[in-house]
Formats: sequence, structure tokens, C-alpha cells
Amino acid sequence: MKNAITISKKIILSAVFCTTLLSNANTSNNMLVDKDLVKTALTINNVKAGNLLSIKDVNGITLYKEFIEESGVYRKGFDLTALPNGNYIFEVDKDLEVEMIPFTVSNNKVVFNRNAEVTIYKPFVRQQDDAIYITQFLPDFSKAKIEIYANYNGELELLHADKIENSQLIQKAYRLEKGSYKIIINSNNREYTKFIN
Repeated sequence: MKNAITISKKIILSAVFCTTLLSNANTSNNMLVDKDLVKTALTINNVKAGNLLSIKDVNGITLYKEFIEESGVYRKGFDLTALPNGNYIFEVDKDLEVEMIPFTVSNNKVVFNRNAEVTIYKPFVRQQDDAIYITQFLPDFSKAKIEIYANYNGELELLHADKIENSQLIQKAYRLEKGSYKIIINSNNREYTKFIN
């Protein structure tokens, strides 16, 4: 890893992966971490080529990122003890979800917080004829906001805004005339943008 983390060029082919398991009742994806090694061995099941693996600090600053090259199982060793003392997150950005494993580095010791592992579901926007369909799973009933802007010769004009509260599932449909639109969805403290032409 540039500047912040020394990347090991050797992939750990055999290790006992036992301490941290990320799973969600609605998915079969797993991330396993063996923190007892000098280097932390990360294994992620069910990845696709193009998924993004990142290590971020507590402020959301990306310290390392790598696009996964092969679908299937991802394995890599990281020397996380090289990081300064603080809180960090392994983040795997997939098509419709983001899996996060938080960890802390303190005096060259790495501790993973299994109870704080989480999966965030991203919104799915689909266009069919003159209709736009937006769906998103919000398992923790978090708030969301949808804004639809029309693009008139480079000028954006807000056409519609929806606030969603106390719902586990967003299911919205909007009829739009032919044109160019920008859709912004805010949920889970993240912003997602989709352009429609």
C-alpha cells in the first residue's frame, strides 16, 4: 500500500481462518480474517471482478484501494501493524452492497470488532420506457432521501423530492418525460448518483 501500508507480495495460501466472520441472514457472502498472524490474512467469498476493496480511516479517507481482478474467492495478506494507532475499516464495495469490517490498531496490535461488522445495501435504479424504478433494502429502518433533477441545457432544476422514514424497503416509481435527469439518493450516510438520458 502506498505511503500508509507496506504490501506483502506473498499471498498466504494456507492459514487457519477462524476469528472474524461477516455474514448477513439475507446473503451468503463471507469475509474471514485471521488476526493472529504477523500479517492479517483476508479472505472474501463470492466476489466479482471489478468489486472494490478499500481500507479507510475513521474519517472516511481511503488509505488503500484495489479492484478485485478475478471472480470467486479473494485472498490477500496485509501488514496492518504498519498503520498509525487508530480506527479503520476494511470495505468491500459490490454491485448492490457494501460490506464493512471495522478494526483498531493500537501499539502494533490489530483488533477486529466483530459486533460492528455491517452490510449496507445500495439503491438500485432501473429505467423502463418513461418510468424510473428505485428500490433499496434498509434493514435498520434508516432514513433516505430521493431527489430528481431535470437537466435543462446544463442547468439542474429539482423536480421531485421524497423523504423515506420508518421503512425497511424503498419501492418507488416515477414517470418522466423524455430528457436528461440526475437522481440523487441519500441513505446510510452515503450519496448515490444516477444519470438518466
